[in-house]
Amino acid sequence: MHILILGAAGMVGRKLTDRLIADGRLGNTDITRLTLQDVVAPAKPKTSIPTETVTSDFSDPKTAPALVASKPDVIFHLAAIVSGEAEADFDKGYRINLDGTRYLIDAIRAVGGGYKPRLVFTSSIAVFGAPFPDKIGDEFFHTPLTSYGTQKSICELLIADYTRKGLLDGISIRLPTICVRPGAPNKAASGFFSNIMREPLVGKEAILPVSDDVRHWVASPRSATGFLMHAGTMDLAAMGPRRNFSMPGMSVTVGEQIAALERVAGKNVVARIKREADPTIVGIVSGWPRDFDTARALKLGFTTAEKSFDDLLRIHIEDELGGKFVD
Repeated sequence: MHILILGAAGMVGRKLTDRLIADGRLGNTDITRLTLQDVVAPAKPKTSIPTETVTSDFSDPKTAPALVASKPDVIFHLAAIVSGEAEADFDKGYRINLDGTRYLIDAIRAVGGGYKPRLVFTSSIAVFGAPFPDKIGDEFFHTPLTSYGTQKSICELLIADYTRKGLLDGISIRLPTICVRPGAPNKAASGFFSNIMREPLVGKEAILPVSDDVRHWVASPRSATGFLMHAGTMDLAAMGPRRNFSMPGMSVTVGEQIAALERVAGKNVVARIKREADPTIVGIVSGWPRDFDTARALKLGFTTAEKSFDDLLRIHIEDELGGKFVD
């Protein structure tokens, strides 16, 4: 099996690459080739699996045809710019998040000869906008209130339609906000959900730009990797024509996050969180979903790695900090 990962240098892309290499297979099929693409050079992993790294701009019309010319069997599409950046730079958001996806699915179609790869697209819960029911179910309609959410929503529809036409075998999974996200802070408007956990655990201060009662839907990087692996192997016929849905997670308030941090790491760590309101972030977050009913995803075999936010924090400490944190 030849696997192509678009956006492989990002956090989720690196996690997915590591998991695929560790397993050596996807489902019951051995991986015989990996192609890792991103706008910055993906790290070349240490593996016996033949691996090619490609540095290219996903929004360049020439990029996708070159990547699919070798007919990868499974394509994990993680390439995107994040929510805050897509909102701040309107043209860049549409160029990368929408145009790049359109170039990809048209390049797949152009190969012809019956080529129909599995395409796993990472969508977002940002496709939903307020007002919401108490829990957003699988029947709730898309009313995104950000450019990022609009771009993801359009891509979901395109992938579903190209699948309906038999041009590819697509699935769009709406990831919760990934928390705790390792690495440096990024431009995502949701970044503070991770920042206020990650930075204090390594002895640094973190800014909380919203109030403690802000509620959101989250899952760990370990869960996100599991979602992708399952989406790459499951029988998509069981989904019928609706090839897009929301992934499991947990609904927590910022205050509940902080309480969990205190239980797991203590008061000294929590004291490193500094409250400093940011009206822009407050405005964006106010239109985001807070809770979900993901019965369809659970029925189709998608599961999370954590049962509580305490578990989520312990996963981060184990996976990213070697089991230790700065008191």
